[in-house]
Amino acid sequence: MIQHPILVVNSGSSSMKYQLIDPDEGQAVTTGLIERIGVAGAEPGRATHRQDGKDFDYTGEIADHAAAIEVMRSLFDRSGRPIQRTGLFAVGHRVVHGGSLFGEPTLVDAQVLAEIKALSVLAPLHNPANATGIEEAMAAFPGVAQVAVFDTAFFRDLPAAAATYAIDRTVAAEHQVRRYGFHGTSHQYVSQQVAAVLGRELAQLRQIVLHLGNGASVSAVDGGRAVETSMGLTPLEGLVMGTRSGDIDPGVVFHLARTAGLSIDEIDSLLNRRSGMLGLAGVSDFRDIDRLIEQGDTDAALALDVYCHRVRKYIGAYLAVLGGADVITFTAGVGENAAGVRAKVLAGLEPLGIRLDPARNAERGGARVISTDDSPVTVLVVPTNEELAIARATLALVR
Repeated sequence: MIQHPILVVNSGSSSMKYQLIDPDEGQAVTTGLIERIGVAGAEPGRATHRQDGKDFDYTGEIADHAAAIEVMRSLFDRSGRPIQRTGLFAVGHRVVHGGSLFGEPTLVDAQVLAEIKALSVLAPLHNPANATGIEEAMAAFPGVAQVAVFDTAFFRDLPAAAATYAIDRTVAAEHQVRRYGFHGTSHQYVSQQVAAVLGRELAQLRQIVLHLGNGASVSAVDGGRAVETSMGLTPLEGLVMGTRSGDIDPGVVFHLARTAGLSIDEIDSLLNRRSGMLGLAGVSDFRDIDRLIEQGDTDAALALDVYCHRVRKYIGAYLAVLGGADVITFTAGVGENAAGVRAKVLAGLEPLGIRLDPARNAERGGARVISTDDSPVTVLVVPTNEELAIARATLALVR
């Protein structure tokens, strides 16, 4: 029997991920993904639900997020663990943007929900869906505490020099323009796990955390506090990503508007959905990138070079910000699984005290050191677990 079952919900515009987590034991007992919510077309909605090593599926129309919640409940019923009988303690929600308002996990009431919706001006692709998921969960589970955990919270107190863009200060203040950072739940969780893995005090460590997935970001963490991060006002800035360009001259926007006649929305779509690895290589999955490179595809090879070059550049910058680093950690899908990317990113950095052990780097598994024993900078792979971090933050707040 789970003492404090927490349902973690991550609502997207047309999808919803969920996990029922035992935060005390650090385990997900149920995981699920619902896709094509409210999407018209010949292909129906679908859901997958895994519990006790068994999969339960649903295919059919899923009109909206309220319907998605009902599909989720029906899958819990089919699996033999009705959610109403789990003693659900609380629901934790991933919310992408907390703006300057939210620096901690927050119990959701009508006012908080309204503020999350208002912050959609800063995250129009994410916050509306996050708010809808919360709203529907409040209706589906009356009397159960709903907690918002914000992607931006870990970076809310960045030093002013790191958070401030050099534009007219009045315009910036009026329109809330600053560096907010994202993937904060992952960066905070991983940086804390690093201290536990190494058996060292978090306050003693200067860390560079590389969250490399379809979305990618890097942070500099000094003594447990974030002092720099690559993503900015939006998740578009920083590293090259699966479909996002990352850093780009702002003048490119004006150039494309003037010479190509592209609208703001078209440029937004280009930089967020048709750039990055997809734009350079035609695919965004690194397994496909590797396959294309093996076949002699020069575009894929260049895409990988650009990707790794950008990561190396940020490592160098954050070594300067921190005055050196004790630890560099790879996490998320690419960071945890792509040994070749890790090797390419760190190749030639021995003069900076970074010495990768090829045999250790080739191993697979959980949290582990992949640098040599005599490396001044310890290099690790630490799997991220944002859902567990959300569950534990939810439990701590409600309890």
